[in-house]
Amino acid sequence: MHPMLNIAVRAARRAGTIITQHLSNPSAVETMQKGQNDFVTNVDKQAEAAIIEIIKKSYPDHTIIGEESGQIAGNDNTVQWVIDPLDGTTNFVKGFPHFAVSIAARQNGRTEIAVVFDPIRNELFTAVRGQGAQLNGYRLRMKDVKSIEGTILATGFPFKYKQFSANFIGMLNALFVECADFRRTGSAALDLAYVAANRVDGYFEIGLKPWDFMAGELIVKEAGGIVTDFVGDNNYLESGNLVAGNGKVVRGILNKIREHLTPSLSK
Repeated sequence: MHPMLNIAVRAARRAGTIITQHLSNPSAVETMQKGQNDFVTNVDKQAEAAIIEIIKKSYPDHTIIGEESGQIAGNDNTVQWVIDPLDGTTNFVKGFPHFAVSIAARQNGRTEIAVVFDPIRNELFTAVRGQGAQLNGYRLRMKDVKSIEGTILATGFPFKYKQFSANFIGMLNALFVECADFRRTGSAALDLAYVAANRVDGYFEIGLKPWDFMAGELIVKEAGGIVTDFVGDNNYLESGNLVAGNGKVVRGILNKIREHLTPSLSK
């Protein structure tokens, strides 16, 4: 196993243990609002602290970018760890058992290592650049779906960016003409992992943050898929607007949502 992947897996499992322990003891969960429709708990913070501790013990000079802690600069800025300790916090707060730990390691601007861990199902999605993607040690390879006709597509409502609600509903309407159905699960990291595992055929969402998708992006790519922004380019790191699937599914999604894009969504 790649040494950084080994550390990422260890950190993800430790964070997962913290999360599941609190899930069975809801009275110990403290929820705070950090923005409009955006929540954080003491569990997010404890899980992130555990991840940082494990990474820093092995790689003290690496930079870490966490959803809750922000950037923790290291002496070696060529390697950055991007972490979301609890992707799906609202699900966790509600006791809805669908959330994940997401950890990505980037070197010189490229994601090299990815881990998405679902502690409820004990499902570990991993990827190493150039070495493929796996689920619990078994190789993931996306199916050659020919078009969006009859597909199951995952998405997330833009609850932090409700100014785009009309655009989003327009996208759904346009896609629903051809696709079979939608899934909206509340965890971007797991949505992307599920694309790689063929549990859904494609995925799109508005306004994600890098820690939401960085690990899932590599898992999709290493399973044979592609990831683009809403106009088929690679600007999603800046825009947060993401489409994922195999080439034909992504092309179909892009064609259907095009007429519902504003200039800000086309960046």
